[in-house]
Order: sequence, then C-alpha cells, then structure tokens
Amino acid sequence: MTISERYKSIRDRIAQAAASNLPTLIAVSKTRPVEDILELYHLGHRDFGENYVQELIEKSQLILDQGISDIRWHFIGRLQSNKVKLLIPHVFAIHAIDSMKLAHEISKHMISKRPHEKLLGFIAVNIDQEPSKSGLPTDQVIALAQRISGLENLQLGGLMCIPSPEKDPQIAFRKLRALEEQCHPNTNGLLSMGMTSDFETAIQEGATHIRIGTAIFGNR
Repeated sequence: MTISERYKSIRDRIAQAAASNLPTLIAVSKTRPVEDILELYHLGHRDFGENYVQELIEKSQLILDQGISDIRWHFIGRLQSNKVKLLIPHVFAIHAIDSMKLAHEISKHMISKRPHEKLLGFIAVNIDQEPSKSGLPTDQVIALAQRISGLENLQLGGLMCIPSPEKDPQIAFRKLRALEEQCHPNTNGLLSMGMTSDFETAIQEGATHIRIGTAIFGNR
C-alpha cells in the first residue's frame, strides 16, 4: 500500500471508532525522510510527531526552506532540559513534560523567543508504573499540574501515556482519563494516548490526540 492508501485507511478507522469528536492524528515521522512528510502534507495533513530534538529541527528547517510554515510539530520523545532552547522555535506541542524543571525551561524560552504565544504541553505519565519507562509516577501528577498552571506562555492541555505492552491498554487509558479529570481546572481535558496497535481503544476511552507511525508510513 502507498502512504496515501494507508492514510485513508487510518482516517476511516478513526472515524468509525469516534462516537463524535475526531481526535487529532499525529503522524509519527521519526526516521522518515522529508519526502514522506511532504507527501502526507500534500494530502492535507498538518500534525507530525518526532522523538528526537535534532531530527525535528533539521526536518522543520528543510521544510521551512521550501516555503512551508504551517506544519504543527509535536515533540513526543523524552526531552532534556538543556535541549529546550533549541526546540522551542520549531515546536507546536510537547507531550513529554515530566518535571517542574523541564516545564520552567519551556516557559522561560517561550517568553524569550515567542512572547505572544502559548505552547501546548502534556504531562507524561508512567501509567503502569514501569521501572524502565520515563514519565511521572501517577501519585505526583496532580501536584505537578497545579505548579505548571502558574507558568507563563505554557498551556497545560492534559496528560500523555504509553501503556505497558504486557497489560490491557483499555485499563491504562481509563486510569489516565480519571487522573486528568482530577487535575482540573489545571488541565483542559486533553488526552494524548493511543498508537498503531491500540488507537481505536484509546479513541473509545476519550483520546484527543493519537500518535500513529507504522500504520501510515509502513514498516521502517
């Protein structure tokens, strides 16, 4: 199948899974060439996700050099505080906030580089308490959301998770939704959850943002 055919298939499956509001589809383009991104762009897609700071910056600049400036880049990987300054000029949303230190760096560099804008942020939650996985423990999420809500130029949309592959993702998604509701009014109801293997379940459990790579671009 071509990228166009796979993209249409995914859009159809999203529409079937969504009872009403369609989630934002983030096409995960890590390791993919710019040509693949532009092919999807010319089909009307605008939201792309990258895991590595330098790769996102390089792709963003190459595409900007072609006169295209309306792609919304989502950073979905683990983010080090010392890389924030480089990332801020290019990114629309960060799905990987797991500390006040990182949130403060984002706010600081948004104020200096994009003073009239707010960057969309998600707290990354280690929803299944996996020792090897990054993300904030569930018992620390509400307190961090409260602290982040006072920062300038950073809009805390909600929470993000990647469930354990050994566990039922539906349970994880329901836990994340309940936790996000406990964070109100410091979050705004957004849930970044669901990937190629489980996005339909995530949509049924309230996902507002889903992250799909392989099912759109094919195997690497």
